[in-house]
Amino acid sequence: MSLLVSFLDAQLLIGGVPILWREIIGNLFGLAAAIGGMRRVVWAWPVGIVGNLTLLTVFLGGVFHTPQDVDLYGQAGRQVMFLAVGVYGWWRWSGEKRRNASAAAGLGGSAEGVPAVRPHWATGRQRAGLVVGMLVGTLVFGWVFAELGSWGPWADAWIFTGSVLATYGMARGWTEFWLLWIAVDIVGVPLLLKAGYYPSAVLYLVYAAFVIWGFVVWWRVDLAERAAAGSLPRAPRAQETETVA
Repeated sequence: MSLLVSFLDAQLLIGGVPILWREIIGNLFGLAAAIGGMRRVVWAWPVGIVGNLTLLTVFLGGVFHTPQDVDLYGQAGRQVMFLAVGVYGWWRWSGEKRRNASAAAGLGGSAEGVPAVRPHWATGRQRAGLVVGMLVGTLVFGWVFAELGSWGPWADAWIFTGSVLATYGMARGWTEFWLLWIAVDIVGVPLLLKAGYYPSAVLYLVYAAFVIWGFVVWWRVDLAERAAAGSLPRAPRAQETETVA
């Protein structure tokens, strides 16, 4: 127990400002998960879950008595949602990797290093579902967070909704999920700076540059697969006919 308390209380002084080590560590796990997502490897999901659990204690500043002492219920709530979506993504990518490995072996190729998911664009109906979900989710959760007394409830609701939809899109292999992260970062950086969560704000800036890179990588992979589609047989993906839940 003393080891856990020491970890929760450990701080770093930067320019006289106390920063929790767990805020730094949690965000580093999040960055590692994003890198794994770009590389389309299954381990991205469990690594992200560890980061979510760590950051959950950070954004409940009033509960855990952090240096900021500010409760961001949207930021904390999205860590809980990330846990649920992370388990779904872990399960889905694990299944996709097994199917892709079997398909590669069936074509006489090697199953070693087969990616867990094939990037593709969402359908028009799925994109419409994302837009509607973003708007409705922001309105609903903005009201909920305001009633709970969250700091910056509407910006918090935008970040919360966009983060959940982006993580869901990543699990489905939609290239658009990178664009959703950009929309989250645009609002997230100012909010976190004003609230005093400086490591998270800095990591959001790093994410912003990284997600642009990730978007380009996934887009190029999708273009390459489309170009090869005429010569390589490929079974249709079930997610191409599904809509946003």
